[in-house]
Amino acid sequence: MKNKKKPDYSALRLKVFSKVALLGLVAAIGTITLRELVRGRMGNLIFNFFMSAFGMTMEQAQRAYWDYILDNLHYIIYGSAMVTFILISYFLMSQFAKYFNEISGGLDMLVEDKKDKISLSPEMATMEHKLNTIKATLEKREKDAKQAEERKNKLVAYLAHDIKTPLTSVLGYLSLINESEGMASSQKEEYVRIALDKAGRLERLIEEFFEITRYNLQSIVLDKESIDLYYMLLQMADEFYPLLSAKGMQIELFAPEDLTVFGDADKLARVFNNILRNAVLYSPDNSKIEISSGTKGNVVSISFKNVGSVPKEELGSIFDKFYRLDTARS
Repeated sequence: MKNKKKPDYSALRLKVFSKVALLGLVAAIGTITLRELVRGRMGNLIFNFFMSAFGMTMEQAQRAYWDYILDNLHYIIYGSAMVTFILISYFLMSQFAKYFNEISGGLDMLVEDKKDKISLSPEMATMEHKLNTIKATLEKREKDAKQAEERKNKLVAYLAHDIKTPLTSVLGYLSLINESEGMASSQKEEYVRIALDKAGRLERLIEEFFEITRYNLQSIVLDKESIDLYYMLLQMADEFYPLLSAKGMQIELFAPEDLTVFGDADKLARVFNNILRNAVLYSPDNSKIEISSGTKGNVVSISFKNVGSVPKEELGSIFDKFYRLDTARS
């Protein structure tokens, strides 16, 4: 495991050191100045103060000066140094409090929904960079979470739409069985088989629906296998027989019987179901839907053709999700 690069706080250390050194120098100069003043000109001022304030003679004032000032000069200097140290400490704590307040403000911006960049003092550049990196990471995670939620909602909408197809087929075949009293046993058995097959597909779609609502999907996993494409398209045509017969429509399939592809059978079936369902719903009665497929090199092409027209101004929108020319649908 690689060692993480340590943060560079050299600018902050230099600024704090320079302030401490400056204050220390000022304190030393002040102490020396105080000592010299007490021994020099300030001594005369002290003499005069003693004589005027307490009515002392020159000799008494000098004696008091020696007894109370010079004999205790080291205590006065120590006291001055202590006061200076306290002032320096307070000043430094104020400086650090300023930095802590800046960091606290930066942390507040991490949880606020603001796009502003976090800005700290120049000597806090390393911390500023780190906070902005964290902020960018959190914003990216939030964006990814929203996109994942949107993808999940879209998949739920797709599945809700896809569930209609097998459900319509099941209802259609069961209705044919119920309404046709003289239906041959073989035909009835075929319709029951198809209805059961579509009911099974409906169950799988419902299971997938609940799986998607249970988890935030980051991607769709494709379960690829070799698919008999001709048979799949033939099944699609059978699935839509109830809808087709109700409108007097037919599906004609033009594809080689040995046509195979490598892909996810369930996902492709959902795509074909959606296309065929729309073709049936939006084609005139007694018309045909043509399904053509072929190969060119390693590419398999599939086309669905139905009778109808789309206004030129609407062509750019026909592949939008659940787009319909009927504007009454919200």
